[in-house]
Amino acid sequence: MNTLEPISSRSSSQIGVLLLHGFTGSPASLRPWADHLVDENFSVELPALPGHATNWRDLNRTTWHQWYAAAKLALLKLSQDTEQVYVAGLSMGGALALRLAQHHTDISGLILVNPALQAKNKLLHLAPALAKLIPSVPSVGNDIARPGITEHSYNRTPVAAAASMLELWADVKKGLHLVDKPVQVFTSTNDHVVPVSSSNLILQSISTAPHLKEQVVLEKSFHVATLDFDQNIIFEKSVSFIKSRAENKL
Repeated sequence: MNTLEPISSRSSSQIGVLLLHGFTGSPASLRPWADHLVDENFSVELPALPGHATNWRDLNRTTWHQWYAAAKLALLKLSQDTEQVYVAGLSMGGALALRLAQHHTDISGLILVNPALQAKNKLLHLAPALAKLIPSVPSVGNDIARPGITEHSYNRTPVAAAASMLELWADVKKGLHLVDKPVQVFTSTNDHVVPVSSSNLILQSISTAPHLKEQVVLEKSFHVATLDFDQNIIFEKSVSFIKSRAENKL
């Protein structure tokens, strides 16, 4: 099985989960989680976002509008086949998930793993200017504590695409108050890509009722926690999050 391939799986359940991977990443970063959700009898969509799972030059020819359009299409596909849809996102996938929740009120909840609306590397904010000078810089991918594990991310970071991601972040930040659905956030304390403040900003800014916000701190994992030492915590708690809310609606 090619771990870079998208997943589209349907079950007898009326609950669907859309999973969105991160910037320069691929479906490989979320495949074990997707497989776990399928085993739990959820319908699952895990797309490869435009410009991803090929080579970094392809990503430089896309913008956040195309990534978001692909996420929206996957959401609509899943919504046609299920009664409830939860959206889960890793890193930039978390930003896309938040934007979907801002514009689609039928989403039942969000599950965010080290969601990215900020970056530890302050040089990222130079991307709009650097894009005119150089096509790529060293990779930010594969921040994983577990030895020998890879998310199959690009070995270079495409600068023009990074500049577009900054535009996505700015757009999502402006609309955080529009998010009022149940939210579960997983935050790694040793993330070398996204600061803890990104998760905190989201939890403080959304309009979700306090009792419907949950933050789970991951102490053994780096940024790509879905492939790291705490992955089973994410798998089990996300299933509990979905089932506890689904039982009240179906």
